[in-house]
Amino acid sequence: MVELSHAAHTVPERQPEIWEKVPPRNRNFTGRDDLLLKLRQGISTVTAVVPQPQALQGWGGVGKTHLAIEYAHRYRSHYDLVWWIPADQRVLVPSALAAMAPHLGLPPVSATGVEEAADAVRRTLQSGDPYRRWLLIFDNAEEPGQVEEFIPRGPGHVLITSRNPKWEDHFETLQVDVFTREESVAFLKKRLRREVPDEDASRLAEQLGDLPLALEQAGALQYETGMSVDEYLEQLEEQASRLLGANRAPGYPLSMTAAWKVSVSLLQDRLPEAITVLRCCAFFGPEPIPRDVFRKGNKAVVPRLSAILSDPILLATALSELRRFALARIEPATRTIQVHRLVQALLRDDLPEKDQREIRHEVHVLLAGSAPNDPDDTDRWRGFEELVAHVAPSGLEECTDPRARSFAMRMVRYLYRSGNYQSAHSFITSFIGRWTEISGPDHPDVLVAHRHLGNILRGLGQYATAYEVDHETLDKMKEILGPEHAETLSTINGYAASLRARGDFLAARTLDQESQVTYLNGPDPASAAALRVAYNLALDYALTSDYAEARRLHQETYLAQSDATDGVSKGTLLLSWNSLARAVRLCGDYTEACDLGEEAYAYGVQELTLDHHYTLLAAKDLSIAKRRAGELSEALELAHDTHTRFQRLFGDGHPDTMAAAINLSNALRAAGNLDEAFAIAEKAVARYPAVYGPDHPYTNACVGNLAILHRLRGDVTTARALNEKARAGLIAKVSRDHHYSLSCAVSLQSDLAALGESDEASRLGEDTLGRLRSLLGENHFLSLACAGNLALDLRAAGAEKEAEILYADTMRRYERPLEIGHPDARDASEGRRIDCDFDPPPI
Repeated sequence: MVELSHAAHTVPERQPEIWEKVPPRNRNFTGRDDLLLKLRQGISTVTAVVPQPQALQGWGGVGKTHLAIEYAHRYRSHYDLVWWIPADQRVLVPSALAAMAPHLGLPPVSATGVEEAADAVRRTLQSGDPYRRWLLIFDNAEEPGQVEEFIPRGPGHVLITSRNPKWEDHFETLQVDVFTREESVAFLKKRLRREVPDEDASRLAEQLGDLPLALEQAGALQYETGMSVDEYLEQLEEQASRLLGANRAPGYPLSMTAAWKVSVSLLQDRLPEAITVLRCCAFFGPEPIPRDVFRKGNKAVVPRLSAILSDPILLATALSELRRFALARIEPATRTIQVHRLVQALLRDDLPEKDQREIRHEVHVLLAGSAPNDPDDTDRWRGFEELVAHVAPSGLEECTDPRARSFAMRMVRYLYRSGNYQSAHSFITSFIGRWTEISGPDHPDVLVAHRHLGNILRGLGQYATAYEVDHETLDKMKEILGPEHAETLSTINGYAASLRARGDFLAARTLDQESQVTYLNGPDPASAAALRVAYNLALDYALTSDYAEARRLHQETYLAQSDATDGVSKGTLLLSWNSLARAVRLCGDYTEACDLGEEAYAYGVQELTLDHHYTLLAAKDLSIAKRRAGELSEALELAHDTHTRFQRLFGDGHPDTMAAAINLSNALRAAGNLDEAFAIAEKAVARYPAVYGPDHPYTNACVGNLAILHRLRGDVTTARALNEKARAGLIAKVSRDHHYSLSCAVSLQSDLAALGESDEASRLGEDTLGRLRSLLGENHFLSLACAGNLALDLRAAGAEKEAEILYADTMRRYERPLEIGHPDARDASEGRRIDCDFDPPPI
C-alpha cells in the first residue's frame, strides 16, 4: 500500500496554536490510510452531530499509539489545540489535563490544585471558549471507569487508544489489526533502507505475523547489523523453537517473542551492559523514564547497575544501542527513556523470580534516590511529576526498604500539596493496605501513612472519616512512638484540624496548647513545625471568642515566619498575614484590618497570582473588612469578583466558595439588595449540613444570616423560628457564652422587637449585653451593637430612663467610630437597629 502524501491532508501554512506532549512522528510509518481516512470521516460526522470520543483498541504491538500519533500529525492543521495525555493510570490523567490550564486562560495548578485545574480544563474545553477545534488523545486508557470522568464532551475531538474491548460499551470504536501483507512489505522496505525483494520481505512478514512492533525490531536489527533476511529468519526459527519447547512467554504472540529474543541475544553478545539497563527499564512503568533517574542514582547501591551508572560514557553507549535496535525510545529533547509495555512484559517474564525481585528492588532504590526531598517546595514538583507514573507499575508498595517507603510518602505528600487529592488517596490506601499485610498495623510506616490519609480526607472534605482516622492514629502514635515523637506531634496537628472541622473548637484549642508547650520545650522552639502549631493555636483562639489572644499570637507567628529562612513558603506566609488581618478585624479595628488586608492581598497577587487559593482567601477577608469599615462599594465589588473566582476554581460545594457566597450575600444585604442577597444565602446555607454536618456551628450561624434576610424582607415569624433553632444549636455545641451564640441572640432580639414583644426583647438584650461585655469588653463592636438595639427595646417597653442612659453611654463609645464613618455607629446615632451577621473563617 502506498502512503498518501501529507500535502493531501494538511494545509502546511496553518499549525495548531497549542501542540503539547505529542510524540514525534514515526518516520517509518507506513500504510493505514484506510484506517486514518475512516477515523477522520468518523470524527467529522460525530462532530457534526454529538461529538463522542473514538476508541482505538487492539492487541498489544499492533500500532494503536502510532496510528494516533500519525493522525495528530497528519491532520494537525484542522485543530487549534492538540494535547497528548498518558492514561494507563488514573494518577497521570488529571495532572496532564491540568497542565493545559494556562493555555486556556485558567489559573495554573499551583493556584488551584491538580483535580480542580483538570476539572476546570474539561469544562472550558466543553464550552468551546477559547478553542472549539481541539484534539485530545488519551493514550493506553485501559479502564473506562478510570478515565471517562475526565473526557470532555464538546465541539472538539477525543481519541482513546486502548487494549480493552470494553470501550465498545461506551463509545464508537475503530478496530486496529496487524498490518496487511502489503503494509508489512512496504514497512520493511522503508525500515531496512535498502533494496529487498518483495518475496523476501513477505517471507519475513509471514514469520512475524505482520505484527508492527515485531517488524520494527526485526527491521532495526537487520539495518544496524547488515544481517540478511535469510540470516534473520534462521535466527528467528531457532528462537521460536526454543520458545515453543520451553513454553516461554505465555499469552504473547510467538512472533513478537521470537523477534524480541533475536534482538536481545545479539545485543547481549555485542554490549551486555545495554541488556542490563533494558532489564532495569522493564520494571519501571511504560511511560517515559526520566534520564535523571540514572544520573542521580549513580551513588545508589544497586549491584547490577552500579558499574554502569558510575560510568556515564558506558551508560550513554548502552542507551544508544537500545535505541538503534528499537528496544527503547530515547528522546534527547525530553531526556527520557521509554520501553514498549510488551517488551517490558517479555523481559520480566524471561527472568527467574529471584532476579525479578532483585531488579525491582534496584528500581525502587533508584526512584527513591532521584526524587526531591521536600514535597512542600513547589519548585521541586516537576521532579515528582516525572516519577509518579512509575510508582504503581514498579510495585513500590511491596518494598520494605526505608528509602523506598520514605519516597512513597513524599510522593503522596506531593500529590496532596498539589491538590491531586484523588490520586493521593488512591496511593495512600494502597500503601496502607499492603504495608499492613507485610509489616503489621502498628508499624511506624503504617502509622505515618495513616497520618497522611487523615490530611487527604480533610482535603477531600470527608471530615467525619478524617476524624476517625486521626483519632485512632493519634492513640497508636502516642503508645508506639511516644507523645513527643515528631510524627506524633504532626498527627496532633492533623487531629486538631479534624476537631475544628467537627466544630469542637475548645477541644482543638486544648490539644494545640499542649502541642505548643511540647515544641517550646523542645530543641528548636522556632522551627517551621513549631510556627505551624502556633498559627493553628491562633485559629483556635479566634474560634473560641478570645480575639485578643488570637491577634497577639497571629502577629507573633507572622513576624517569626517573615524572618524564617527555611520551611516557610510564600503561601504559608500569606495565610499567616491574612489571618492576622482577620484577627484585627474581629477585634473591631476595621481601618487597621483594611490596611493590613490590602498589604496581604497585594502580596498574594504579586507573589502567588490573583487566582491562587490563598490570594482569594485574602481577597474575601479584605472584602469583609471593607464592608465593616463602611467602604461598601469596594467591598461589594471585591465580594462579587472573589465569589466568581472561587466558583470557577472549586465549584459551589467547596467550603471556601460557600464562605465567599455568604460574604457576597452579606455585602448585598448591606447595600440594600435584599432579594439577590436572599437567593445567594439560601443556596449557600443549604450546602452547609452536607459539608460540615447539621450541628456544626457554621451551619447554625449561617442560618442566622438567612434569618436576618427573612426579617428584613418582612417574614419576621420565619426569622424568629430560624434564629431560635440556630441559637439552641449553637448553645448546645459551643455554649451560651460563645460569640456565635450571642450574635444569634442579638438577631433574635431584633425579631422579638419586630413582632412587638418589647419586654421579651429587652430581657434577652440585657442578658446578652452582660455576657458580651464580660466576654469581649464594653467597647467591642458586638457589645455596642447589642447595647444600641437594647436602648431601642427599652424605650419601646416604656423604660425611658434606662433607655436614655444606655443610649448616651453607647453613643459616647461610638464617638470615634462615628467620626470615621463606621456604619454601626451611624445606624445607632440615627435610631436604626444593627444586624450582626456571620462570615465563616477557614478551619
